[in-house]
Amino acid sequence: MLDYSHNAWLVAASLAVALMAGFTGLYLTHGASKLDSQRRKLVVALAAVILGGGIWSMHFVAMLGLQLPILFYYDALITLMSALAAILMVGLALLLLHFRPRSAQTMIGSGMIVGLGIVAMHYIGMAGMQLCRPVNNVLDIVLSTLASVILSVAAIWVAYGNRTQRNILLGTVCFGLAVFTMHFVATGLTDFVASDSPGGAGPALDNQVLAMGVTVSVFLICGAFLLTGITFIEPKPEAAPAASALDPAPEQTQMRAGVPYEREGQTFFADPAGIAAIRAEGHYTVLYLDSEKLFCPWSITEAETRLLSEGFLRAHRSYLVNPKHVSSFERHKDNGTCYFDGVDALTKVPVSRSRLTDIRDALGL
Repeated sequence: MLDYSHNAWLVAASLAVALMAGFTGLYLTHGASKLDSQRRKLVVALAAVILGGGIWSMHFVAMLGLQLPILFYYDALITLMSALAAILMVGLALLLLHFRPRSAQTMIGSGMIVGLGIVAMHYIGMAGMQLCRPVNNVLDIVLSTLASVILSVAAIWVAYGNRTQRNILLGTVCFGLAVFTMHFVATGLTDFVASDSPGGAGPALDNQVLAMGVTVSVFLICGAFLLTGITFIEPKPEAAPAASALDPAPEQTQMRAGVPYEREGQTFFADPAGIAAIRAEGHYTVLYLDSEKLFCPWSITEAETRLLSEGFLRAHRSYLVNPKHVSSFERHKDNGTCYFDGVDALTKVPVSRSRLTDIRDALGL
């Protein structure tokens, strides 16, 4: 077994790369669900390249800091495959998050895919080492996989549970720690032995050539980080001119068109009177209209403000209800349930304790 150590500066640099890539990828997709299908796919693809490329770059910045008593190099084909594996798996996770309902199961599943993508990238990349063979047992792989998956699920859950700036920053920290922790947990559990047979499938990459490639990759990530981060702290909007008495209020103007919802890349407007309830879906909402569930770009808070004059009430932190569509009400110990007949996509909505009085008053109870 070979003794090894790490260059502390490159260890710190690898964490910085992971954090920059995490922030850029997570913030780049902020608001992507409002876009039409084609533009959303483009944003998801760019974010996947940045996040997956960030995983790869972090790994090899750290590997450049790995100090072994022998010379070694990497197989170029296997090194390329490690990068593509990370990009594809992160891309799959982002597609689920932006093209499927953002439920708890979707976020957990996407986080697990990201975590496994980090693991796949690491071990494929390590398999590319030539003249020096990494040795792991099953327990080593299980422990590093658990660390990666748990932290990746936390990153996705935090960043996509509520798409605020605070959540994106916390998700960035979790993502950066997921990549960083997985790498060094796995490396710390790895033994290295000298190997005389290269057995590579592609051309050789020594540390000097690899360093140039990693430098270009990190440069691109830094550039994307700066371009994305410049819009993170948005300036306060200028005060709007005083409205004339003849100008309609913003809510009234919006209600003339109706409540917006998206379908097949187009925006339509629903009559508020026909909507039975509205449910929070991350930073956006879902409208329940007859037998349909429709994606609405409004947040639950914005919907509550705009639809107050239409009689909608907050029944729960995640639900607004239209009392005109409530067919029955059931009182429990300290909360309740509203039931809906004739609304195929929705049967009931929970009523929290703090909202119970308002709902009962609206129903005349």
